[in-house]
Amino acid sequence: MNQLIRPAALLLDFGGVVVATTNRPSWPEELAAELHHDLMAAGCHELTPDDIVCDLEAAAAADSHWKNAMSRPAAPVEMTAHRYWTEFVAADWPPAARAFVTAHAQVLCHRQGQLRQDRETRPGIGELLDTARHHGLPVAVVSNALSGSVHRAYLRDAGLDKRLALQVYSDEVGVRKPNPEMIHLAARALDVPAGLTWYVGDNFDRDVLCGRRAGVGASVLMEARGTYRRPYVVRVRPDAVVADPYGLRDLLVAAFAQPGTGGDDAA
Repeated sequence: MNQLIRPAALLLDFGGVVVATTNRPSWPEELAAELHHDLMAAGCHELTPDDIVCDLEAAAAADSHWKNAMSRPAAPVEMTAHRYWTEFVAADWPPAARAFVTAHAQVLCHRQGQLRQDRETRPGIGELLDTARHHGLPVAVVSNALSGSVHRAYLRDAGLDKRLALQVYSDEVGVRKPNPEMIHLAARALDVPAGLTWYVGDNFDRDVLCGRRAGVGASVLMEARGTYRRPYVVRVRPDAVVADPYGLRDLLVAAFAQPGTGGDDAA
């Protein structure tokens, strides 16, 4: 593998890179109970909690297939909260119940995002950010999300938001990886050419492909749960593969220590 370029900015995916995620099997029942209570209070009595659970699970499955399909177009757009709740969850609900979730779609997406997964900062993220700061390297999160507000809240609560130069989420900008505009948006905001960035993600069909389409200086794959469960053959290959944030830190140290770069090892 060739030596990677010295980056001018480091762009990180959220799930699988900054945090490790664990699915919570109970989320449909929990969300259905809350939503059923709110629907009843609003005068919508036709749906049972079991009805809501069934449609939440069906919507999540359909959304997963949709996400896989959206890795094929050249410039996919993101699912809106309105479309998700109106068409994927409540397409066959009574009009009043459908209107209720449509009106509260943003809040419901945020709550669903909170309940679906437990998140934990991956070991080594602090050391990675220390190394980036040592070299004056801006770090941004660039991630697909149905509710980026969930990610923002996590990073704020973990004390990581102030260590980031930028956060870009697909639901907020209207496009999703592997649309290269996700990376181009971040690069423009940081005033850095995309070709001088590293993009780091945990899967092939969205992250590595997005980096290739955007023309990044290096597309780095960080291994995580599900990394090698590809939905179909993806012909792109990363420039480097690391097991965790510690491995990424080592790549950074090596890149900045190249002769003639003026870099030195971080403490």
